Amino acid sequence: MGYRAELQKFVTSQYIHFGIRITVAGVLPAVILAHFGLLRSYFLFPLAAVFMGVTDQPGPFIRRRNSLILAMISFFLVALTAALAKNIPALVFPTILVLGMGLTMLGVYGNRLNSVGVMSLIVMSIFIGSPLVGHDIVRSLLTFTAGSLWFIFVFLLIHSLQPYKLASQMIGENYLELSEFLKIKARFYLPNPDFDKLLGQLLTHQIAIKNLQENTRETVFRTRTIIQEATTTSRLLMMMFLNTIDLHEKLLTSESDYIKIQESFSKSDLLKRIHDYLLTLADEIKNIGIALQSGTKARPIAGYEEQLRLLYGYYFSFRNENMNAENLENFMVMKQILIRISETTDVVTNIYSIFSQDISMAKSLSTGLDYAKFLPKEPKLNFKVYLSNFSLSSQQFRHSVRITLALLLGYAFSFADFIGVGHTYWILITIIAIMKPAYSITKSRNLLRVYGTVCGGIAAYLILYFIHDEIVLLILLLASMVLCYTFLRNKYFIAVFFMTMYIFLMFNFVNPGHVNTIFKDRLLDTFVGGVVAFAISYLVLPVWEHTQNIEYMKKTNSSNLKYFETVMMFLKTSTYDDQKYRLRRKDAIIALANLSDNFQRMISDPKEQRSKLETVHQFVNTAHLITAYTASLSQYAKSGKPYRDIDFDNWQKKITAELTRTSFILKNQKYDEKFLKESHLIPEDFVSSLLEKRKQELEEKEFRQEHDMTYISYAGEIKNINELLILIYNTSREQRKSVENYYKTKPALAPERS
Repeated sequence: MGYRAELQKFVTSQYIHFGIRITVAGVLPAVILAHFGLLRSYFLFPLAAVFMGVTDQPGPFIRRRNSLILAMISFFLVALTAALAKNIPALVFPTILVLGMGLTMLGVYGNRLNSVGVMSLIVMSIFIGSPLVGHDIVRSLLTFTAGSLWFIFVFLLIHSLQPYKLASQMIGENYLELSEFLKIKARFYLPNPDFDKLLGQLLTHQIAIKNLQENTRETVFRTRTIIQEATTTSRLLMMMFLNTIDLHEKLLTSESDYIKIQESFSKSDLLKRIHDYLLTLADEIKNIGIALQSGTKARPIAGYEEQLRLLYGYYFSFRNENMNAENLENFMVMKQILIRISETTDVVTNIYSIFSQDISMAKSLSTGLDYAKFLPKEPKLNFKVYLSNFSLSSQQFRHSVRITLALLLGYAFSFADFIGVGHTYWILITIIAIMKPAYSITKSRNLLRVYGTVCGGIAAYLILYFIHDEIVLLILLLASMVLCYTFLRNKYFIAVFFMTMYIFLMFNFVNPGHVNTIFKDRLLDTFVGGVVAFAISYLVLPVWEHTQNIEYMKKTNSSNLKYFETVMMFLKTSTYDDQKYRLRRKDAIIALANLSDNFQRMISDPKEQRSKLETVHQFVNTAHLITAYTASLSQYAKSGKPYRDIDFDNWQKKITAELTRTSFILKNQKYDEKFLKESHLIPEDFVSSLLEKRKQELEEKEFRQEHDMTYISYAGEIKNINELLILIYNTSREQRKSVENYYKTKPALAPERS
């Protein structure tokens, strides 16, 4: 799709809309005030609007509205407290201590209230250390509150005009992420792929998909107009979101033994053709995502179904020329891969058909799911939860202690005349922006903040040095603000770069002719704030990622075990419960993504804190494979067919025993000897006889040369199910050994007879 598609993806995203919304809310009143010569006196009005905009996290309308009202009240109380304390030096440090701890602890209630707490701390910094506040406290407070109310008005106005816009954009972004995920999977079919690197990319992308799905799930399932209304838009959005989850599963089920595939088919053109087709399909998925983000109807951009037929045609031709009794099983595996690709294509075709859904059919679109069961559990908004977290066992409390100490130390630097601090509040804001509960994120943001400030400062300095036309400078200011807030949530370096630019340009409008002073002060204050944040994060109550490994590993193991047992129950009984399956799948994918995320952060910790990194990496990889193989197995469970030639009972006992042994080892507990015996069960093998019969047919030229793209023989299905069970067992066994290596122990019972 090229650069045009990337541009469409950018300009239709929720992020640029977020940036434009904040910019309009902040700049429009600023321009009006500047026209009447009041900007310098009432600068807090547009500043409050910008701060309110940053607290506006994606989610259901009611939660966004309530959090904005809470933010306005919090801003007023914090501003009042800080403004009063500012005039009494002895109260400044106690104020920072109380507000620092109290507001940071709001993070126990989730990201939405955490953003309110963070921005309230920035308000505190402004009212304690900024000359913009002035001496008229009452006017400053009223101006700031009026700016907060203005943003709430803008928010309500935009929502009334476009009530479904955010949900549509978020669902569209899900498709865009899945498109990138499929592009990574396509690279497994290129010559000489780097399997470890590609698997790492898949795991990293899995984290992004999981986080996005969770945010979208909350927005869609908690928005009453989408859940309760029978309008075309609401029901179709629901169906489009559910299809993203099913599409994600289809991409997971395409997990195969790529090494074996490369060995079997690398000399043909088949793998390259599969790679090219997957890229075509990825472009179609991206096209759907862009259409959803822009609010238009998507139409196929290429004849992808015809390309699939051509791919199958090549496969059948190649098979007829090369298949024999010796390589029969390899071709059966390849046919299964093509079947999965066909199923993924069918999902894409179905999604395209939803765009053309008849309006009169909207009311009939119902999933029958209890959406409340799919929502993440959130801490209750009661004071007991808040107080119970005032403990060193709470990560949020430890983070609160660190950030409060950093703010106290940062403010103390304002009294060190030899350093020459220009703006105390810039140091405090830098500390607040950089410091996160995880050391690895703090370290990363610290570097990005410094680099972004230096680069943005140099760019702004050059602009102000060579450009003096106020219209041009205003245009650059507006563009910088939009780009800053567009990238604030996902590209921190770019956001800081443009933030620095617009701050320089903004101060030039408010107080022209002081670019050298602004440049020097901004760099110095950012450097001081960065050093303080880094030192405190490293030295004071740090939470290293390796200390959380075991808990994440336990949850992943438990979720995979429940996911596997659910699928096996469906296979054994030839029944299928869609809601139960979706819940188990959701839990497994979320647990896997959380484990992967923890591992990624662990890589950024100091070297001495990366305890048993390779072993954890092995566990992460095996967990991903178990989830993917189970998802593949589930496709047969959904069919409802009875597969009597598979010894499901013994396979379930065998694999469950391995996963259970892993669970006991993770808990550092002894397990019953029966699990050891069951893990060595030998299921009855009916598959070999079927394959031998198939090979004999092939040798006797009685093999059916079936060219149906969707057809797969019973023997082929049985073989694939058996292969998946073997893969799940072998991977579970490898995972259990990695856990033993983690503890440097062997099982508490009899040694393994492997």
